[in-house]
Amino acid sequence: MRTQALVLLSCISLAACTGSAGWSQDSSAKPVTKVAPKIDYQVTNAWLDEYEPRLKEALKNSRMELERRESVLVVTAPVESSFNPDRPSMLMPAVLGPFTKVAKILEKDPRTAVLILGHADSSGQVDSNRKLSEDRARAVASIFRLSGLQRDRLLLKGVGSDMPRAANDSVQGRALNRRVEIVLTPQPTLVALLAKYSQPAPMPLSQAVADQGKPAKAQ
Repeated sequence: MRTQALVLLSCISLAACTGSAGWSQDSSAKPVTKVAPKIDYQVTNAWLDEYEPRLKEALKNSRMELERRESVLVVTAPVESSFNPDRPSMLMPAVLGPFTKVAKILEKDPRTAVLILGHADSSGQVDSNRKLSEDRARAVASIFRLSGLQRDRLLLKGVGSDMPRAANDSVQGRALNRRVEIVLTPQPTLVALLAKYSQPAPMPLSQAVADQGKPAKAQ
C-alpha cells in the first residue's frame, strides 16, 4: 500500500518554513499566515489539467513516474536509477535531462510551487537516513534553481524513512522507499495544504494524508 508524500507539515506558509520543522529554502522569512487559506479547486484543477500532459511528455522514456493526486502532481524518481551508487547524493547524468525539462516547464510560471521530498528506507541509522534523504532532495532542488525557478517557490525536506510506500522487509520494498518526490501545484494551493496539515485534525493524520492521495492515477 502506497503512503502519500505529504507528511506532517508544521509550516503554515511557503516563506515561513525554516527553523525547528527542518524545512529548507533560501529565501528570507515572512510573517506566518494566521488564518488557514482554502484551496481554490477550480483554479487548481485547471492548473493540473494544463501541466499533466506537459510533464508526461517531459518524462517520456525516463524511469520517473508521474501521478496525479488530489490537488497535486507528483514526480517520483527512484534512487537506484537517479543517484550514483558510489556517491549516494550525486545525481546520475541520465536524469539531468528529464529534471531540467520539468524545471524549465515550471520556472516561467509564477503560479507554480515545488515541494521536493527525499525519502529513505529503514536500513541504517535514523539520523543518517534523514541526512541522506535531505542531501538527495537538495541535489534535485539544485537543478530547479539552476534552471531559474525562484527560490521563494521552492521548498525541500528530507523525511528519512518516515513515509514508506512499501514494507521495508524485502529488497523490492526498500528499493521502492528510496526515492525523491517532487510535489507540484499552484503556490496558493501548496500554502493551503501546508496550513491544513499543520492544524489539529479530527482524524488520525495518517488517514488524512492517505485521503489526500485519492484518487491516485499512476502514469
